[in-house]
Amino acid sequence: MVLCGLLQYLSLYVTAVAYVITVSNSMRAVHRANCYHKEGHEARCKSENGFYMVVFGAVQIFMSQIPDFHNMAWLSWLAAIMSFCYSSIGLGLGFAKIIGNGRISGGIAGVAAPTPARKVWTVFQALGDVAFSYPYSLILLEIQIFSQPIFATFELWFAKKFPNSGFICKFYTIRPPVLPSFRINVFRLFFRTMYVLSTTGLAIAFPYFNSVLGVLGAINFWPLAIYFPLEMYLLQRKIVAWTRKWVILKTLSFLCFFVTVVGFIGSFIMLIKSKFHV
Repeated sequence: MVLCGLLQYLSLYVTAVAYVITVSNSMRAVHRANCYHKEGHEARCKSENGFYMVVFGAVQIFMSQIPDFHNMAWLSWLAAIMSFCYSSIGLGLGFAKIIGNGRISGGIAGVAAPTPARKVWTVFQALGDVAFSYPYSLILLEIQIFSQPIFATFELWFAKKFPNSGFICKFYTIRPPVLPSFRINVFRLFFRTMYVLSTTGLAIAFPYFNSVLGVLGAINFWPLAIYFPLEMYLLQRKIVAWTRKWVILKTLSFLCFFVTVVGFIGSFIMLIKSKFHV
C-alpha cells in the first residue's frame, strides 16, 4: 500500500509538470493565432515556452496558497463547464478540418519516421500516452485543482512529526489596510512555493508534453490500474492459483506489464532524444 501511495503522489507531481507544459503551449498557441490574425500567416510569430511557463508558475504560487481550494463548489462547476467547452471546440474544429479537406488524412501506418528505430520508440511512447488516459479517476482530481492532495498529505505529516515547531504549525494573521485579513503559515508558504518552482523548473527543462505523459502513464498504468486491482480481486474472491480464471487474469496482468515496460522505454528514449537532439 505504501508503494501504491507513492506512485499515486508521483503521478500527481508529474501531472503537475505536464500541466505547466500544456498551459504554456496553449498560451503560446493563442499568442501565435493573434499574431497571424494581425500580421498575416507569413509573419514570424515566435515566442518562447519558458516565458509562459514562468508566468503560469508565478500565478500558481499565489493560487496554491488559497486554503480549502478543493472545497469551492463554484470551482468544480467552472472546471466541468470549461472541460466540456474545449472538448466540444476541439471536436468541432476536427470536423471542420475534415469537411474542408474533403477527406480523412492519414493511414494505418501512422506518422512517418526517419528510421525504423525511431518509429518503434514513437509507437511505444504512444502506448504510454494511451496508458496515461486509462485511469478515469484523474478527472476528479483535475476538477479539484490538482496538487491539493499532495499539499494536504505532506503538511499534515510534518505537523504530526514536529508538533512543537513554530515554523511548521504556527499561523500568523495578516491585516492589510484595504483587503480582508487572512492567515498565513510560513512552512506552507515555503513548501508550496518550492513545489511550484520545482514543477515549473522541470517543465522548462523538459518541455516535451507527449514524452512526459508517456513516462508518467507507463509508470502508473500497470501497478495502479491493473496489478493492485487484480490482486485485490483474486484475494477477495479467493480464486485458487492455476485455475482458468486465475490464469486469464495473470496473463492480462503480464500483458499490461509488458505495455508498461515498452511504453516507459519508448517515452524515456524520446524524452532524452528531444532534450539532447539526438
